[in-house]
Amino acid sequence: MKRVRPAVVALSAVTLVFTGCAGQSETVDTDPAPSVDAIDGDITVFAAASLKTTFTDLGARFEAEHPGTSVEFSFAGSSDLVAQLISGAPADVFASADTKNMTAAVDAGVVAGDPVDFASNTLTIVTAPGNPDGITSLAELADPDVLTVICAPQVPCGAATASVEAASGTDIPAVSEESSVTDVLGKVTSGQADAGLVYVTDASGAGDAVTAVPFAESSGAVNTYPVAALSESDNEATARAFAEFVAGPVGRDVLGRAGFGAP
Repeated sequence: MKRVRPAVVALSAVTLVFTGCAGQSETVDTDPAPSVDAIDGDITVFAAASLKTTFTDLGARFEAEHPGTSVEFSFAGSSDLVAQLISGAPADVFASADTKNMTAAVDAGVVAGDPVDFASNTLTIVTAPGNPDGITSLAELADPDVLTVICAPQVPCGAATASVEAASGTDIPAVSEESSVTDVLGKVTSGQADAGLVYVTDASGAGDAVTAVPFAESSGAVNTYPVAALSESDNEATARAFAEFVAGPVGRDVLGRAGFGAP
């Protein structure tokens, strides 16, 4: 049975180069890597909703690589997860869909060590299968007759939506603003909306349930995903090991095949 708890990313005596929203930065962490013998027991990972498929896969792979471990996940909008962590929710690792919410967690003192960027994502339009309304551009979502659903502005996918609206001069009269990208996808797949703005990875994961409509403006709002172990973790070694696993070769492979970009 898997469960929920917090912890610290400290990558082992190597130089990691990663890119945040403000540009490229370089961090050297000299803390020793967790001993293999210490990687055991349960951890809880709080992760952005857009990571559900990939992190579920990575959790199973991590457990197989480290017998005796158990990884439980709590998936939701990054802003909701940060609010829970600040309120004292027990967890060991936090993976955010943007650097803004990770910074909020760092500033609140729930993160130990430096977060590490491990992936990136961009938006796409999704419609019902076959795109029955013939939507071909972001500008068409400004038509009030097109029922469009977006993420709320405090959620990373909502912040990205606001960025592309501002950059393109498009004002989308959304019929609802959802608390996670999976909720937006659900409104489109259930027929409650004509279109929605979700990450390209969510559109890909939905398969034939939606049609994706790429738009050029999406390149102006790339979300970078950081991961960190949490300061109040009851299982620091395993939390650190999982965060390193996500940012390492196996994590990059799984995330890349799901459509995530490099950080």
